[in-house]
Amino acid sequence: MLEIKNICKSYRENPLQQVQALKNVSLQLAQGEIVGLFGENGAGKTTLLKAILGYLPFQGEILLDGRRIDKGNIARLSFATCEHSFFPNLSPGQHADFYRMHFGSFRSERFHALMEFFSLPMDKRLKAYSTGQKNQFEVILSLCQGADYILMDEPFAGNDVFNREDFYKVLLGILEPSETILLSTHLIQEVEHFIGRAVLLHQGTILGDTTVLALEEQGMSLMDYVRETYQYQGNRVSRALTMSKL
Repeated sequence: MLEIKNICKSYRENPLQQVQALKNVSLQLAQGEIVGLFGENGAGKTTLLKAILGYLPFQGEILLDGRRIDKGNIARLSFATCEHSFFPNLSPGQHADFYRMHFGSFRSERFHALMEFFSLPMDKRLKAYSTGQKNQFEVILSLCQGADYILMDEPFAGNDVFNREDFYKVLLGILEPSETILLSTHLIQEVEHFIGRAVLLHQGTILGDTTVLALEEQGMSLMDYVRETYQYQGNRVSRALTMSKL
């Protein structure tokens, strides 16, 4: 169980202004869940993921099976970020060797299967990959590290829709029952049939938390739920166009 308890995080934009990115965020993630993390730009999604990983200081508490996250259990978490966390001068093969040395549970067979699925060259340096290929490789590393909790921050940027759709299917087929995914993305309609739970952030607070099964029982789509929860105004486009002509 990953427990996030009353997490607060503030940034100082200038000496006179402080912005609160997260406000008393509490969340529990059980092993085996696939959770979508949604919210507008600036909602706090990336900040929350980086807080879980210990990449930035915060107020509150984050526990992994009742224990604070430190060097003794951090390997149970992996991260795929569009900012990239690999070594650009190394090849995928060299990355695999490095990960085998540092992560005893590295999934070599999964690594090679995913490299083949994406048709990624093994001996080419990562800096020579396209943006889409780099993002694909970032996801592969996060899935093959052997972590129990896999955090993903807009991992499919730069990938075409067919690659994304096929990858969701492959991912559902390869995940073990103990593996948990926390996926931050704007591709709400695409991931509706991939995730089992949706968490909505708004201005640093959790605005909604529901399961896809509960939505299906209500006859509601994930997009409908998001629109209703955020009180989306369907006439905002027409209003803007009208105002622009005044």
